[in-house]
Amino acid sequence: MEDLLKYEKKLYKEGINRIAGVDEVGRGPLVGPVVAAAVILPKNYKLDGLTDSKKLSEKKRELFYDILVKDAIAIGIGEVSAKKIDEVNIYQASKLAMIEAIQNLKVKPEHILIDAMPLELEVPTTSIIHGDALSLSIAAASVIAKVTRDRMMIELHKKYPQYHFDEHKGYPTKVHLECLKKYGPLENYRFTYKPVRDLIDKGGEVENEKNREKQTI
Repeated sequence: MEDLLKYEKKLYKEGINRIAGVDEVGRGPLVGPVVAAAVILPKNYKLDGLTDSKKLSEKKRELFYDILVKDAIAIGIGEVSAKKIDEVNIYQASKLAMIEAIQNLKVKPEHILIDAMPLELEVPTTSIIHGDALSLSIAAASVIAKVTRDRMMIELHKKYPQYHFDEHKGYPTKVHLECLKKYGPLENYRFTYKPVRDLIDKGGEVENEKNREKQTI
């Protein structure tokens, strides 16, 4: 835990206490938004076991999510749609989601710790490679963002269970690619992503929501 507060403690010594960790999830999926979270934790906050969301089980992420929502000073969420991702590319969309998450914080941070990506903001920032495994604030943001997006995909699954979004969360697994080939892409797929683009190029069609719901099992 001491190591995960290394960046925060350095800032505390400089008199900076409102530190926001920022991270995003959802660069790889073929469908849905990219989601970012910004989290301001209490000074010297500790939560044993909290780390990069990718290293945690779904059960652990859900547990930590509930704890963080209760304990955090402020949480901001940002999301950028698949349509916008297609317009500006996933890198720029990730930046936009992070900026939106920061803007949605109800408490203004004095410093922002960001996982890898540089952002030009009025508030001082530090970009940390693999920050979600090195900073507790960023790890908290990664968990909030991951659980938020996963819950979006579970809601999408309820509408279109034949795509099994609750299992793969939109990532291009074998099951997902088979479903995509069988049923075609929904309107909120990312059409610039190769598996979706290739399907369209081969003559696949995008059906509207009404028709797609008729296929719901």
